[in-house]
Amino acid sequence: MRVLFLTVANRSHLHIATPFAWALRTAGHEVLVAAQPDLAETIGATGLTGLPAGDLVEVIGGMNEAEPVPAAPPPGAPGSNPVQDQYAEDDPAAEFETLVARLYPLMCPDSLFEDLIGFARTWRPDLVVWDMLTYAGPVVAQACGAAHARLVLATDGVAQVRSAFLAGRRGSGRDPMRDWLGPKLARHGGEFSEETVLGQWTLDLMPAWTWHAPGVNYLPVRHVPFNGPAMVPDWLREPPDRPRVCLTLGNSHREAGRAEASPGDLLAAVAGLDIEVVATLTAEQAGPAALPGNVRAVDFVPLNFLLPSCSAIVHHGGAGTFASAVEHGVPQLITPSCWWTEKWYGPVAMANGLEKRGAGIYVGDSDTITPDALRGALVRLLDDRSYQANAARLREEALAVPTPNDIVPELERLTAAHRKEIP
Repeated sequence: MRVLFLTVANRSHLHIATPFAWALRTAGHEVLVAAQPDLAETIGATGLTGLPAGDLVEVIGGMNEAEPVPAAPPPGAPGSNPVQDQYAEDDPAAEFETLVARLYPLMCPDSLFEDLIGFARTWRPDLVVWDMLTYAGPVVAQACGAAHARLVLATDGVAQVRSAFLAGRRGSGRDPMRDWLGPKLARHGGEFSEETVLGQWTLDLMPAWTWHAPGVNYLPVRHVPFNGPAMVPDWLREPPDRPRVCLTLGNSHREAGRAEASPGDLLAAVAGLDIEVVATLTAEQAGPAALPGNVRAVDFVPLNFLLPSCSAIVHHGGAGTFASAVEHGVPQLITPSCWWTEKWYGPVAMANGLEKRGAGIYVGDSDTITPDALRGALVRLLDDRSYQANAARLREEALAVPTPNDIVPELERLTAAHRKEIP
């Protein structure tokens, strides 16, 4: 087969797709990864072959401007944690309108559609795998007859708000997604349907015990974390002499300046504890004050090598970080992220699931968070051995889920069933 991957110009999104691309490549299929030119060097660092398409786009700044503002405060009283299944209760129509008018076109400008359609009609991919925000994917697939699969990076917020929008519309009124994509499809002989929004099937990386949108054709697959090219630092070769805790707010969030949990509060929370803290913080994040004596600040460290030596991880709820912690059976303390990111990319759904399974703690109210609250949660996570046992159980469950390599035969079968011959 020929397989075309579409990703937004964001390193974290690319890294989540990378194991899928390599699974297909090592099974003997031809693979290309298409994205805006911003991502060309990063694609090359994965060892995959890239296809620059469309114009340069400043994704981080654009996302900060394009994200919808919630119509109401997060559900729950002050001091309580939000719950994922409540997130469509604000004003799904207004939020969906904002997504289609501002965010989706940022991720998929017209130049991307036209470049990819022209290329695909020549290269003739059999399968298009598209990031949940790259809606050029289903349009390109229909234009060249390819099957297409949506890759959901974390919580399926798209399906959640789409379902709430359609239920509220009750069959009447305009559909902004149809208005946006319908003409593009029609120009190339296609037509709009719910497959355009949700894919012919959806590659689902979220554990079964997290929240899922009803009515979606999910294909479960293990999230195999990919940290990108890295070297193991000398200090990480030796085992720690006391409990080691990883503290990270994520690369994407750091680059975007989006984390709501203050690095200063996090550092104050761990100061004086009899633990070793490895904090992935830049000098700017760490601030001018001296670091606590038990903290080692590093710009980057490969989590897949660090986490096996850790007794806990404190993080922002990013999908890659969450998956790495589950893979290595590490208890998790998830801190607040920005509202929109929590809603769409997993921290709430992940944290809700972790707490129910006894493998983590969610300190989810950014308005009342304090160093003392964080310290108390971390001490509880370290001292109560049930968290370690439950995290180990989740690791075993995760290892039983098919890997990207395992599902290649199913992808081949689905592709054969869905692709069409177009002259």
